[in-house]
Amino acid sequence: MDTAEQTRMVELTVNGTRHRREAPVRMTLADFLRHELELTGTHVGCEHGVCGACTILFDGRSARSCLMLAAQAHGHEITTVEGLAPGPDRLHPLQEAFRDQHGLQCGFCTPGMLTTLAELLGTTPDPDDAAIREAISGNLCRCTGYEGIVRAARQAAKVMAASRGGSPR
Repeated sequence: MDTAEQTRMVELTVNGTRHRREAPVRMTLADFLRHELELTGTHVGCEHGVCGACTILFDGRSARSCLMLAAQAHGHEITTVEGLAPGPDRLHPLQEAFRDQHGLQCGFCTPGMLTTLAELLGTTPDPDDAAIREAISGNLCRCTGYEGIVRAARQAAKVMAASRGGSPR
């Protein structure tokens, strides 16, 4: 059997839902999410892991889904931009902050920025601007100049701290 025709069964949890699908062995995780699961929020840009548009959370850690094969995600937990919101009528604090602080324009980089910052705020609840800029340094944005994105991350950190009963700076 030609490698291009070989498939593997992939079982994974995406945004809290368990999925089981047959996938070609050479299919990237980005393509699996977009084409097999119809979760098109994960964008594919450079396909070399440089732009960050395809960033997802892989077992809670940011990862480039264009650099992974779907088969490598077997047994793992994935969060895409669609899975950040706590419910269908509510946005994640980062999504609200991006809207409020004009952290997006064309929106192409936004899913990767949001998932990257979700990881940061999950591990560093009160990051300074330098930490925010370091976290997003692997995500390319040609529209915003990053100022609105940094403001959005600060706003989301404050909202998230307040919801945990912490004191925002």
